[in-house]
Amino acid sequence: MAFDFKKEYKEFYLPGRTPSIVTVPKMHYIAVRGSGNPNDEDGDYKRAIGLLYGIAYTIKMSRKSDHQMDGYFDYVVPPLEGFWWQDGVIGVDYARKDAFQWISVIRLPDFVTKEEFDWAVREASAKKKQDFSKVEFYCYEEGLCVQCMHIGPYDDEPATVQRMHDFMEQEGYELDITDTRMHHEIYLSDVRKTAPQKLKTVIRHPIKGKEN
Repeated sequence: MAFDFKKEYKEFYLPGRTPSIVTVPKMHYIAVRGSGNPNDEDGDYKRAIGLLYGIAYTIKMSRKSDHQMDGYFDYVVPPLEGFWWQDGVIGVDYARKDAFQWISVIRLPDFVTKEEFDWAVREASAKKKQDFSKVEFYCYEEGLCVQCMHIGPYDDEPATVQRMHDFMEQEGYELDITDTRMHHEIYLSDVRKTAPQKLKTVIRHPIKGKEN
């Protein structure tokens, strides 16, 4: 049976609807950076998703090619994720989607080294006749965070975020969003096939202990 990151690491992908504290270790990702409204039909975000999945499935299907990766195991491609920020804003201003900057990512299995990643980019570029130069091998250690499962439209996220922040403060923490620690979302639902009120999104914010 294929390894499923969501099932094997439920603490990171399937939190409850009650906020909780989690420490997220270093992970490797396929990443594409961009800016602008993610809802724009012809925007950078839609193109970024296509690039991410192009590399993700090149790696997953490498077992059927002449290129065999050391330590390869069959797995379910992890869900799409995104790190989001806006200049001059702590958190997210949902009314200013055009001001979004983002790093859109898909987690990589640990057996994928930078060298194997570079092979996948070359392979996808050759087979798909497409420019994958914007795709990067991204390493990130998220550290201490507060997180919660949000169910419903993305525009309703502020209510869930407020509950997260209330819980964080009750537990003796404060928000630690910086240039390198960002608002993080993990998308567990296919927005093309799921009603807005049923969308499942993990929301995660970086935190730190309150300073005396």
